[in-house]
Amino acid sequence: MNRADKSLIERILTARVYDVAKETPLDFAKNLSQRLANHIFLKREDLQPVFSFKLRGAFNRMFHLTPEERARGVVAASAGNHAQGVALAGKTLGIKTTIVMPKVTPDIKINAVRSFGGEAVIHGNSFDDAYAHARHLEQVEGMIFVHPFDDLDVIAGQGTIGMELVRQHPDPIDAVFICVGGGGLVSGVGSYLKYLYPNTKIIGVEHEEAPTLHAAWKAGQRVQLAQVGTFADGAAVKLIGEQTFELARQVVDDVILINTDETCAAIKDVFEETRTLLEPAGALGVAGIKKYVEQQGWQGKHLIAITSGANINFDRLRHVAERAELGEGREVLLAVTIPEQPGSFRQFCRAVGNRSITEFNYRYSDAKDAQVFAGVKTAGGKIEREKLLAELRALNYSFVDMTDNEVAKVHLRYMVGGHGQGVENEMIYRFMFPERPGALLHFLTSMSAGWNISLFHYRNHGSDFGRVLVGMQVPLEEREAFNQFLDKLGYEYWDETDNPAYQRFLG
Repeated sequence: MNRADKSLIERILTARVYDVAKETPLDFAKNLSQRLANHIFLKREDLQPVFSFKLRGAFNRMFHLTPEERARGVVAASAGNHAQGVALAGKTLGIKTTIVMPKVTPDIKINAVRSFGGEAVIHGNSFDDAYAHARHLEQVEGMIFVHPFDDLDVIAGQGTIGMELVRQHPDPIDAVFICVGGGGLVSGVGSYLKYLYPNTKIIGVEHEEAPTLHAAWKAGQRVQLAQVGTFADGAAVKLIGEQTFELARQVVDDVILINTDETCAAIKDVFEETRTLLEPAGALGVAGIKKYVEQQGWQGKHLIAITSGANINFDRLRHVAERAELGEGREVLLAVTIPEQPGSFRQFCRAVGNRSITEFNYRYSDAKDAQVFAGVKTAGGKIEREKLLAELRALNYSFVDMTDNEVAKVHLRYMVGGHGQGVENEMIYRFMFPERPGALLHFLTSMSAGWNISLFHYRNHGSDFGRVLVGMQVPLEEREAFNQFLDKLGYEYWDETDNPAYQRFLG
């Protein structure tokens, strides 16, 4: 290693972080290890007092300020986690802190900054907008700017995680998977580990909508991205740091990109492992392990993922849950054409076999064909998915696989419906189905063969009962038989035919 690298190692060894940070555990992930046939460990930085590793670098930087600099106050720019670290460090050290945060910052992070006594200034639509405004305040107000990643004291503070890993896992580590935003974490931890163990692979993991290191890696120089996605807001940076990139290109062995579905699946994996909910950026390391192991065919390796943050807004959980099954390959989304005639639903359910229907959306359109949007639960993986599609082809179903279609996943599944054209004698009922295989088929086989289903909406919500909305065309003279059907069915139900939501949008 060169002189600068040795200087960084000295900074890491002498970094001051434990006034506010704690040595987080390295947990063995039993379930993931069994599934992936490797030894998987989670470095639990989500357990820090601010639920992120960022307070290490922030405190180390601010601790080294001179008395004169401390008196001037500190300004920082952050998408949230660095902000909390700066605010907590300021409270501990008695330094006034002002943090500029973009509008996309989750409320949970903004509120945390204020609870630590920091002044949160909301400005711009991205980290870069916030960064520019913070530098403006630095000049106008004379405050000291604390960079979120491109500063050697900040990098050294993050590098203390590497010191802990060496103590906690004394046996050889095959690879460490580290999320990348501006590059402070990967350059700090990577530099320390590579200094002691050159054979340990350092794998940078980025969301595909913010590939700062990946783009720079390919170009051989830093690349300003035109725009970045904000799903993994903790790592949504348009330009990797100058110092962090120079360090990363020396110590990082590979970079892997992760999509939203894979990120959500990793959040679910860690929840099932630890009962902790990571934020998207915090789960990138785990998603990286899963993808890299599959690509490389690794088995029996000792692999570590840094779970870097758990500052997730509660209202994002629904989106995470929806996408997690797709990320694991355990749900297939299909647009299927079936004949517009009684019994077609029942035949399609039988074609799906013993697999659970996770979603079913349908609205009557014309008298010939019906377009159904369906979700089907599978055992996972491409083989099971292809098996299902082959079975449907063998039965001459016309369909389009929508599993990888972003419009379908984000919008279409919530928009299927509309006013029925030419639908007579329609009744709308809401049902509570028990969430078990065969519940839908039992409903369909119990119906009279002459009653046509004109609307159907169902989505598995992970609870004991599924909520289903059904429209059925039942002639007036058959209403008594219909009531008998409802009584014998054994499911809770409500008549919603007069509901204004149906009358205005579906009737």
